[in-house]
Amino acid sequence: MPHPLDSFFAPDSIALIGASRDQEKIPGRLLSMLRKNEYPGKIYPINPNYGDIDGLTCYTSIAEVGAPIDLAIIIIPARAVVGALEQCAAAGVKNAVIISSGFAEEGGDSAAMQDEIVAIAKRTGMRISGPNAEGFLSEVQKVAATFSPTVDVKPGHIPLVATTRRIAIVAQSGGIGFAIKHRAKALGVAISYCVSAGNESDLGAGEFLDYMVQDASTDVILLFIEGIRDVDKFLVAARRAAEMRKPVIVTKVGRSGAGERAAASHTASMAGWSAAYDAVFAKYGFIVSNDLDEAVTIAAVLTTNPLPKGDRVAVLTVSGGAGIWGADTVSLQGLKVPELSQPVQNQIKQWMPSYGAAGNPVDVTAQGVSSGGLQKSIELFGASDEVDATLVIMSFASETRQPFKEAELKPVIARQSKPVVFYSYTLPSDFARRELAKSGVVVLSGLTHVGVAMRRLVEYANFRLAPQSDVRGLPARDITAHLSAPTLSEFDSKSLLRDAGIAVPDETLVTARDGLDAAIVRAGFPLVMKIQSRDIPHKSEAGGVRVNITAKGEAFMAYGALLDNARKHRPDAVIQGVLVGPMAKKGVEIIIGTLTDRIFGPMVMVGFGGITTELFRDVTYRPAPVSAEEASAMLAALKAAPLLNGFRGAAKADVAALSRLISEVSVLAAHHAKIISEIEINPVLVHPEGQGVTIVDALVVGRS
Repeated sequence: MPHPLDSFFAPDSIALIGASRDQEKIPGRLLSMLRKNEYPGKIYPINPNYGDIDGLTCYTSIAEVGAPIDLAIIIIPARAVVGALEQCAAAGVKNAVIISSGFAEEGGDSAAMQDEIVAIAKRTGMRISGPNAEGFLSEVQKVAATFSPTVDVKPGHIPLVATTRRIAIVAQSGGIGFAIKHRAKALGVAISYCVSAGNESDLGAGEFLDYMVQDASTDVILLFIEGIRDVDKFLVAARRAAEMRKPVIVTKVGRSGAGERAAASHTASMAGWSAAYDAVFAKYGFIVSNDLDEAVTIAAVLTTNPLPKGDRVAVLTVSGGAGIWGADTVSLQGLKVPELSQPVQNQIKQWMPSYGAAGNPVDVTAQGVSSGGLQKSIELFGASDEVDATLVIMSFASETRQPFKEAELKPVIARQSKPVVFYSYTLPSDFARRELAKSGVVVLSGLTHVGVAMRRLVEYANFRLAPQSDVRGLPARDITAHLSAPTLSEFDSKSLLRDAGIAVPDETLVTARDGLDAAIVRAGFPLVMKIQSRDIPHKSEAGGVRVNITAKGEAFMAYGALLDNARKHRPDAVIQGVLVGPMAKKGVEIIIGTLTDRIFGPMVMVGFGGITTELFRDVTYRPAPVSAEEASAMLAALKAAPLLNGFRGAAKADVAALSRLISEVSVLAAHHAKIISEIEINPVLVHPEGQGVTIVDALVVGRS
């Protein structure tokens, strides 16, 4: 099925508006790059100052061409861009890439010019990339619509290609996007596309991601993003990638305060709240990497290997020290390096001298290379049910020989059912890279990055897209009346939750001393008493909480003390009364919260309550709403998750009930995002399996 951007990435004809004969300048380089990369379509240079350029007729305007044009590449002064776009639209041009800078990234009148570009795209239907873009490369279609020197073709150069599977790169920074492409190509990783989104006046990273997800020539996607503007399109594409099991590696910059400022000035984009981005990435199984070389290494491993079925690694080497180093590296990433069984060791020992090591790591020694021990061990591990992946650690420095014969290695790699990753502890020679590339092998040279990549492979293999939340999980009720004040008391908040269909404890708000008797009878001993005021959000700090009250006289004394403490702490506070309820049974303390991100909307957070929350920040976020299954996955991702699962002989907690509650709270936040800004339920006590959960305290904040 055709995609709306097919004519953008695979144009039959290109107009170069602002073309030049000077190949030292960007307009001249654009034509040069198209021709050097053997663009097969028609090229129409547009510049009234020339009659011809490089043997091509040069036109004074786009209207003069008189032929269909799929793509216009615009590189003229910013003030002339809007007029050129209007001429393109009148001529029926389908797509445009604006290389020119000087728009929203500068602010003021320049930003207003970008608004005009947005208006043209909406009015005419022409798809526009940029301004301030570096263009794109469609390698399969031979379209080098960019001035980046990374797409230059040197005479006589034979590109290194080790993979049949290809990666696509979508970047909001043109320089970084083409840098990723440059490094990937140096390893022999094949490219399908590399696109720079620029200021995203029309086409954004989300729509480009959507194209790469559906593209049959793209197997792995790398994203470099500062902030997402076309959020809805991005989320649709992210879900589709997860459903198709097409890996997406993402680097998100602008996480620090300084980074955020840089991101805003660089592409006129606010970076957004990074926890929300991480929540979206986690939901859709994106592989997060904050290092360029690491991201490329992950891509190389993904394009050359099947996914593993487990986390057991065989480390194979000819150097004992390097083998131990490799075993340490993958172990530090949480992968296992199991000792091999005696039968497997006995088999390996046939191919090595007596001073080799067969336990794992396996050191076949330099002598084992000539005996074929390396090759045979790789085949053995491929067939063994004792390991799930193999890490081969070698020196590939030689310019004249390498330890594997193509005729023997190529069939093994072609039929591999498990990952086999090759790392060189010396700088690999160009000869070794090219010889191994013939067998479909990429040689990697950063061991830590290799360890991370192997772990990411295991994590991605284990990822499952959670089912979408059943928004019918809560009845659709009008809770507007509860939000008459921007910040609610605990009593107000629990009343809202109850009316929304969420179970809360049976408690009584005592507004006068003579109502205390009935409240005590209703709650039973032991009980808890808490001051209630919208002006006192932190009750404990105000001396506004009494727990484990076991006698009537004690309750009456507590009532007076709570009121006195509140008046001293906040004399002007409006006191609603004292909330009286039963003491909750013991359980694991959990915090559930929601907040509204300005980019992605409502987010739900879960973590361990009490001091653990602030001290260890052991929390996870997801876009709301979440299903109970997704809530369970959030809980499992917490470092302290064992506390819910019977840690050190304790009873298993009621995770099912907790997951349902998380889902219900997330649905409430999503349903009422226009009137609810935040919800915090802290703590929730999770009782032993089958005994449910208790909401101890709650706070709801309305939208101001």
